[in-house]
Amino acid sequence: MYLLYPYFTNDGSVGLFSPEADDIYHSTYGALTEAYEKFILPANFLDYFKEKSEIKILDICYGIGYNTKSFLDYFLKNIYTDKIDTNNNKYIEKSYTNNKKYKIFVHAVDYDKILSNLSPFFLANKINIKNNKLNFENEKIEKMLSLQKRENYKLKKEVSIILLEKLKNEINKDAEYILSLKNYRPFFDKRMIALYKFLKYEGINNTHLSGIINFLHNIYYNHISNSYKNAMKALNLIDFDFKLTNDDARRVVLSDDNIYNYIFLDAFTPAKCPCLWTLEFFKLLYNHLDSEGMVLTYSNSAAIRNAFVNAGFYVGKIFSETAQKFTGTVAVKNKSLIKNELSEFDLGLMKSKAGIFYRDENLNALNEAIINRHSKDVESSTLVSSSKFIKNFRRKNDI
Repeated sequence: MYLLYPYFTNDGSVGLFSPEADDIYHSTYGALTEAYEKFILPANFLDYFKEKSEIKILDICYGIGYNTKSFLDYFLKNIYTDKIDTNNNKYIEKSYTNNKKYKIFVHAVDYDKILSNLSPFFLANKINIKNNKLNFENEKIEKMLSLQKRENYKLKKEVSIILLEKLKNEINKDAEYILSLKNYRPFFDKRMIALYKFLKYEGINNTHLSGIINFLHNIYYNHISNSYKNAMKALNLIDFDFKLTNDDARRVVLSDDNIYNYIFLDAFTPAKCPCLWTLEFFKLLYNHLDSEGMVLTYSNSAAIRNAFVNAGFYVGKIFSETAQKFTGTVAVKNKSLIKNELSEFDLGLMKSKAGIFYRDENLNALNEAIINRHSKDVESSTLVSSSKFIKNFRRKNDI
């Protein structure tokens, strides 16, 4: 039986716990906040869209879609705006701030089809956060959630509707079953479920379904129709193409002919799922990245940064203004795109055993095999240990 392990993070968005890895998929301070601060804000999309009207994004480990949803949210809030009659304070129409016609392609990749299918339905703007009666690791999650709250981002309602419009024909029976379960109900948007049912049954001429069709019809017009109409207006103005592929990202990228402007690398921790953090996979990403493009990831690992460098990238750090610290890594082909360069400490750590990267020459090895090989590479290496490097660096710099 397929099981979900959801909980509310501190910004009102839903995070997931992985029992296999005994860890969380999303930061407890906020899954939506993390997406914004580690993938969206560092990408400088406003500067990008000043020059270009077409964009291609590869979202690796799409999961429940926060990175793609955050991108759409940012786009709708900053590029695509409401026209308001200021004299009468009345809504006129949706439009682009610079009258461009935009073309957007997002290729979302995730091995878990059920989870991807559920992405339009998860709540993102929960106000009264309660994680009562969690059926897993309650104490661990509650301890993590005791951390200080962070800035609270809010998703526009149109975002999930746009995704649902693109995914409605792919949602399978397993996902539908999970949406119907009472114990998961607090984590899903009831209006999005109702909209899905309305879209699914709309146009069906069946007297046995007439009652439910009428019921959903009323829900649609009373609670959903304005947001749905706004989403459809956006789709009429944006040439938005969304492709979801549920498979091993290595196989997906190998068979992909696209060159991307941005790659969101949000795979699970390298220590437990290294297959998407290897030198060979990064070389593959290099070949699929535009000359002015960016790979963005949450990882600060010396091994990951060293793998990026050896794959041909220039590497820098992502700085969070809210947290006032470095929270990720950016890899580019054009060095001028890097705002925060690696420090002397970062570069030195990459030359220690901590910088030994993962290998997967044929791009098909199991995680266990990659981990075992990496452990042997570290054990047999003559490089200085990370602890010794850190000790010497602190002594040298009087830290």
